Amino acid sequence: MAALNSNSLYHRPEAKFPPSMWGDQFINHISDSKVIEKYSKTIQVLKNDVRSLLTAPETKMIETMNLIDTLERLGVSYHFENEIEEKLKQFFHLNTNYHDDEAYDLYTVALHFRLFRQHGHPISSEIFRKRTDVKGKFQESIKSDAKGMLSLYEASYLRTREEAILDNALAFTTATLKSMVPTLGSPLKKQVEHALVQPLHFGTPRIEARSNIAVYEEEEHRNETLIKFAKLDYNLLQILHRDELQQVSRWWKELGLISKLPYARDRIVECFFWALAVHHEPQYSRSRIVLAKSIVMASVIDDTYDAYGTIEELEVFTEAIQRWDYGEISKLPEYMRHLYKAILELYIPLEEELAKEGRSYASYYAIEGLKELVRCYFEEAKWFKEGNLPSFEEYLKLGQITSTYNYLVPSSFLGARKEDFEWLSEKPKILVATLIIGRLLDDIGSYKFETERGEVAIGVESYMKENGVTKEEAMAKFMELSTNAWLDSNEEMLRPSCYESRDLLTRILNFDRVTYVAYKDKEDGYTQPEKVLKPHIVAMLVDAFEV
Repeated sequence: MAALNSNSLYHRPEAKFPPSMWGDQFINHISDSKVIEKYSKTIQVLKNDVRSLLTAPETKMIETMNLIDTLERLGVSYHFENEIEEKLKQFFHLNTNYHDDEAYDLYTVALHFRLFRQHGHPISSEIFRKRTDVKGKFQESIKSDAKGMLSLYEASYLRTREEAILDNALAFTTATLKSMVPTLGSPLKKQVEHALVQPLHFGTPRIEARSNIAVYEEEEHRNETLIKFAKLDYNLLQILHRDELQQVSRWWKELGLISKLPYARDRIVECFFWALAVHHEPQYSRSRIVLAKSIVMASVIDDTYDAYGTIEELEVFTEAIQRWDYGEISKLPEYMRHLYKAILELYIPLEEELAKEGRSYASYYAIEGLKELVRCYFEEAKWFKEGNLPSFEEYLKLGQITSTYNYLVPSSFLGARKEDFEWLSEKPKILVATLIIGRLLDDIGSYKFETERGEVAIGVESYMKENGVTKEEAMAKFMELSTNAWLDSNEEMLRPSCYESRDLLTRILNFDRVTYVAYKDKEDGYTQPEKVLKPHIVAMLVDAFEV
């Protein structure tokens, strides 16, 4: 191990995290029961109308696939999951010949490819071969088809490893779309500009729904019923989410941890945003609340290890977490007692609640995940505070755990079966991909802030030293590794290689998506949310649609 360069190994650094920007804004929220009732009644009527459109027996495959895509983009497809699954299964088994039929233009072929893959159907990327020349390059003639280019661009993000045709498609469409932007008219121009910044597959569903509703309103052939349905449904869900955030914010304020631990980041609203990005549907209300609380606890623990505690204090705290007992409180330094007590008080009532439902195993896996996280935080703290730089392999092995997702993913699985947790505990490939994405994108995003605070960004520094490369080259390698992890994740989402529960797989995938959104463009959107996360939070939790 090489020595770290740090001037402040043994005294507490001063915390310089930006304070929360939200104040009591969400604590003071009041729901209007009359509005909820009115929205709910109208939505039920519109929902039946939309279901009729979706299940109409005389509708052609192309029209139905376009409707499914619209419902997903508008954020209302969760109402029709069974119908959509049934339709896609039926269409997939038609074994459509996309090469010979002129009805299947580039836009349609790429859309069908993306929808099938999104839903786990292993459609072959060879359906694009017709659009390539003898050397495997895409034909220049398709460049003028902006809508087709955009559809192919979005489809290419569903690729797996060893799909050179889709690697080429991504490079080809990205360059073409960038050059086209100035010549396009609205709303296509808006769609292309948005997609180049935020590919659909990498976006969190609620943020994308908000954006897509606004764009769909400008479409020439829009369906007014769908627009009204999407807006009302968005607003109704927003009211539920605000109620949940109020509950979480009130709990956080009453806990008073930030006043007792001023070195920690005050990010309860951002933590709820993270939970909301993982699953937004109404039936996951309790899971969202528990997940948001779990995330904020992981955040405060992280700051305790990373930015404040001494090795001696952290060792005592690590052992106390392993023992998981109120009797440990008296052995801890004063400031750590508040944190330890808050952790136990979060989990002990939850354990009792789940035990009554016959699912005490759910809290067991979350608690074991937290114990492992703390052990790994301690190892990382020793590297930093004792002046040791690990090999990159050592770092990444530990760093996958300190990404927090090995603790947070089971924390989001509250309603799952015991065998789901057992599958997860074996660290399936899709989870490992999420841990790698979580670790490396965080490292890239937080590098600037950490080094400005006089810290050593261990991941980037260890890769630079070991490989004799620059910071930029190290970050490029991190992006390459995280892209490969995405490709693995895409492969795991396909039947028959995937686990049987699509819902749980999608939840893991959504952790990847929120990581991408928060740390995009080398930003640390969690630590410094003003620029990155604030606009999303305002759109999702403050501004409603006019209806």
